[in-house]
Amino acid sequence: MGKKSIRNLWAEGSLTTPSFAWLFIFLLLPMLIILAIALKPADPTGGIGQGWTLKTLMSLRNPNYPEVIFRTLWLSVTTTAITLALATPIAYYIARSTPWKRDLVLFLTVIPFWTSFLIRIFAWKVVLHPDGLLKQALVWCHLISPDTLLLYRPEAVLLVMVYTELPFAILPLYAAAEKFDFSLVEAAMDLGAGRLRAFLSVFVPGIWNGLVSACLMVLIPCIGSYVIPDVVGGKGAAMLGNVIAQRTFTDRNLPAASALAAVLTIVMLLPLFYFLRRNKGGDEGPRPAKEVV
Repeated sequence: MGKKSIRNLWAEGSLTTPSFAWLFIFLLLPMLIILAIALKPADPTGGIGQGWTLKTLMSLRNPNYPEVIFRTLWLSVTTTAITLALATPIAYYIARSTPWKRDLVLFLTVIPFWTSFLIRIFAWKVVLHPDGLLKQALVWCHLISPDTLLLYRPEAVLLVMVYTELPFAILPLYAAAEKFDFSLVEAAMDLGAGRLRAFLSVFVPGIWNGLVSACLMVLIPCIGSYVIPDVVGGKGAAMLGNVIAQRTFTDRNLPAASALAAVLTIVMLLPLFYFLRRNKGGDEGPRPAKEVV
């Protein structure tokens, strides 16, 4: 191996080593620690017992856990689907708008980040309060009965999660739409495709990488969501993150919390690996317009 090759390897190593070290220290190492704690017995004082055991992992067969896991997956997947359905046409509109309209919509998209996340969640709690203006307006319009409760139900969690995650879907979709060649949509329409069909058959496949990025940026935080179900959901809408917090702070059972965290990590990594495998070949780009007519 020549000096030039050694110099190139050294240069590549010096660039990649900090990234690998960061991932090892702050991602892989904590995951290994969580998995190790899950194999430990619980200490009555709230600590970690001595020795190793599989009883903590076997306790995951608790009949209450499948319901919580199903609710977590249902809310996360539904939030992702609704968010993408809303964000895709918004990204299309932003990419095709004039510069001042584009800047205005992007400004309105990011302006929620100017306030604290907790303040926004508690603001929704005020909006959905039984004595709030929203419920009074819905009752006045005879859309709901006075006994209907807007708070402390899974639908409230779904609404607030969609509101919270929508900007994280709009931004990567806009970044992909900005690079899209809209003449392909116009060509499909010239060949007889309707506006909706051209949008679904040409534009959507053409921003596939943006859809994958938006899906991951929404789905993974939703799966690990804790604050939103705790504030607006209540016990009937608890997700896996809430159960982990209960095992940690209320039950003082760190091994059980670690076992649930390991399950949560696996659930979060599965969609990531799936999309990375699907996207391994790269972006194939939109199909020719003649294929959609």
